[in-house]
Amino acid sequence: MEGKNFLRCLFFIFSAVLLMLFTIFNIPNPLSGTAELIECSTNSAWCTSKNRILRHPTTASLHHDHTADVPHHPLDPLTIQEMNKVQKVIKSFFENSVYSVHSLVLEDPDKEVVVEWEKGDPLPPRKASVMARAAGKNYLLTIDVESGELREHDTSNITGFPLVTLEDMQKVMSAPFASAHFNRSIAERGVDINDVACLPFSPGWFGKAEDGRRLVKLECFTTKDTANFYMRPIEGIIIVTDLDTNEVVEIVDKGKHIPIPKAAGTDYRLSAVNTPIIKLPNPISMEQPNGPNFVIENEHLVKWANWEFHLKADPRAGVMVSRAKIRDPDTGVLRNVMYQGFSSELFVPYMDPEEAWYFKTYMDAGEYGFGLQALALDPLNDCPRNAKYMDAIFAAADGTPYVRSNMICVFERYAGDAAWRHTESPITGTEIREARPKISLVARFVASLANYDYVVDWEFHADGLIHIKVALTGIVIVKGTSYVNTNQVKEDEDIYGTLLSENIVGVVHDHYINFYLDMDVDGLDNSFVNVHLQREYTNGKSPRRSYMKVNKTVAKTEKDAQIKLKLYDPSEFHVINPNKRTKVGNPVGYKVVPAGTAASLLDPEDPPQKRSSFTNNQIWVTRYNKSELWSGGLFAYQSHGEDTLQVWSDRDRPIENKDIVLWYTLGFHHVPCQEDYPIMPTVSSGFDLKPVNFFERNPVLAVAPYVESELPVCKAAASA
Repeated sequence: MEGKNFLRCLFFIFSAVLLMLFTIFNIPNPLSGTAELIECSTNSAWCTSKNRILRHPTTASLHHDHTADVPHHPLDPLTIQEMNKVQKVIKSFFENSVYSVHSLVLEDPDKEVVVEWEKGDPLPPRKASVMARAAGKNYLLTIDVESGELREHDTSNITGFPLVTLEDMQKVMSAPFASAHFNRSIAERGVDINDVACLPFSPGWFGKAEDGRRLVKLECFTTKDTANFYMRPIEGIIIVTDLDTNEVVEIVDKGKHIPIPKAAGTDYRLSAVNTPIIKLPNPISMEQPNGPNFVIENEHLVKWANWEFHLKADPRAGVMVSRAKIRDPDTGVLRNVMYQGFSSELFVPYMDPEEAWYFKTYMDAGEYGFGLQALALDPLNDCPRNAKYMDAIFAAADGTPYVRSNMICVFERYAGDAAWRHTESPITGTEIREARPKISLVARFVASLANYDYVVDWEFHADGLIHIKVALTGIVIVKGTSYVNTNQVKEDEDIYGTLLSENIVGVVHDHYINFYLDMDVDGLDNSFVNVHLQREYTNGKSPRRSYMKVNKTVAKTEKDAQIKLKLYDPSEFHVINPNKRTKVGNPVGYKVVPAGTAASLLDPEDPPQKRSSFTNNQIWVTRYNKSELWSGGLFAYQSHGEDTLQVWSDRDRPIENKDIVLWYTLGFHHVPCQEDYPIMPTVSSGFDLKPVNFFERNPVLAVAPYVESELPVCKAAASA
């Protein structure tokens, strides 16, 4: 029975941790079979054959061998060959000791070196940054790829642990089943032990009693009769386990009176839906028969329209966009916009203070790895038909490299919007009607962090705008309850959420995603300007009583740039280069256009808030420091909050006309509703980085309009 339990648990938990529910449960593709043969007729050269076949890209066509990859750019990720060299050095360093690798990535060269490098120059020395653990100790190592020279950094002053590995989670999932207490409690609940699956959740940090051990808290579900086991929690039982030893430290067992929610109506698979299927009879697809308008050189350098940027996958951040430049339409010069941008940290606190829930305050990037949880994208559904795909190479716990196929997709988007337009009346003597299509380029990845899925888009527009969007979907993690109707809830009782179905409460929670944005607007030295909008009075000088006045204040130090957004005390926030001006004298710049402005309501001294203090403000600006990348700290797992964006910013370093980093926290409050059950529709928000006096005039003035005769006309072959 023990062996059977282990194998059964291995199957379910590892599949959940690896986020492959679609594969494990054989979920059909709801749009499978819609990639029809079509014939195209047009006067252009786009369709050269009457029976030209446009097929959706199959998985097989997207894969290729990476064993011979070589780096071409200073920021290219480590190749398989390079990682194999580093792994040998790691093994030698630890000799015969048992160790685990928690991160193995390129250590970026110094910024000045990258900025000065040009295509054709030799690459700077390639180094690996390694986070590892052995004998209960954290290690931070820098390894020269070619020489094998190893440098160990002191980590004794940093609390917490590196992100957990997939192997960590796989190993610990069987721990509860070795406990007689656990098995007895499951039996007393009337649940078949063979239907039980337990997921490992990070425990946060709530005091010194939790120091010294790398802990995890496992919560259990029944998988009986549904793929959506999240809707069938075994409420009130939490198994506190040591991740290093697999020892069960404590079992919290307080929910035996709470029934297990029913399986009926919880399955989200198309084959299980018992209502009429909604399927549009005429599929919509973006077609580019002549190929895309972008190129990806040497796997990572993206060139599209007037943009050029470096794109790569990262196990912690998900995706990194670097060296983003835009070509000036008047001078033809590629101008710097952003040195590097990525998702630095996430914070998802649940608002239930009870024993089995208070610790659910996840930092998904630093605890689990935002990129590690991003599996292969689904063509046609995750990304449109005209997308191209990019792989990732990550390291397993022993340092062995492996390929994560199709982790990023890149595609052009056109939804019929206008880049600009104007219609003029006959005052000019002739009617003027001018409109231009708004086409953009999107780089996307999707991270599935157990129950939740995050879709992150970096969208580039030809007018210089960068739109960064996060969409949330997946499954709301729920709490079991004895209630089946809201009329059973006492008037003064807080159930910490919404009753979604019989015996199921969707607990109120927040989502915060903090972005690192190293803006280098036309050069390294920039300033941050608060463009404050305030009411002014005319004092009898005009029939108007009041107007809005603009006051600009340059932030001198980091504390000046800690910004809480206020609806009735508005500002614009500009990153400018005071050393570069337009012909009429304005400093060139970019502004952050906020959205997704939910703010944390937790007490600043609450341990989860101290650990994720980047949510104290929506906007921060810090002095550039190569070591300050992760706003929740280098070792976020069980950290105390002493190595965070708040701590760095409170040093109050000078930032005027310096190399600075802009941080933006995108926030969502989520009060679950019944439409979120059993799986939630996508909700999204995003913010913009928009040029402000960066160009001399509208940079897309010369964009050509569409002409009907240039476009392909496609129809289904069956109707021809």
